[in-house]
Amino acid sequence: MRVVQTATLLVATLGVGLMAGLFAAFAYAVMPGLRRSADRTFVEAMQNINRAIVNGWFLLPFLLPIPLLILATVLAWNGPGRVALPWILAALVLYLAGFFVTSGVNVPLNNALDKAPTDDGPAALGDAGGSRGPGRPADTADRPGALKAARDSFEGRWVTWNIMRALAHTAAFGMLAWALFLHGAAAVGAG
Repeated sequence: MRVVQTATLLVATLGVGLMAGLFAAFAYAVMPGLRRSADRTFVEAMQNINRAIVNGWFLLPFLLPIPLLILATVLAWNGPGRVALPWILAALVLYLAGFFVTSGVNVPLNNALDKAPTDDGPAALGDAGGSRGPGRPADTADRPGALKAARDSFEGRWVTWNIMRALAHTAAFGMLAWALFLHGAAAVGAG
């Protein structure tokens, strides 16, 4: 039972740490770098990142910590590592908070940005009438500054909520590191 509990805590900690690192890297490097870019570059880069990131290398460490933290909670509740239980529960709550920020705020913002025009046609360049011709209704892509508008509705909110999820995941990682320490110390004390 102790080996399963240790393995569960360790793998959950690694997954949470990977997510904390990813979201923190966006906060301190990726988004400040993109902030210096032109609207078209910013929108295209974020669209490409958001399309590329949905893969197994991201989804595994993003989704796996949830069932592992639930299992770690059950094992700590029923097993020898009960001293780590409050820290595991705190990590679970923090990780879920970051998870719900991602799924409830960042992903919808990503999906909205994905609809922004980025082609080289007149609509993307802000030509209010040339691309649609007479009698065709204007759509979002025909508005002047569509790329700027898409960026403006995305960037500030996305960056703010990314920082929130980075903090939540980093705090969860710290809680799990401490839980692992307590779990190990309890094993040494019992042995």
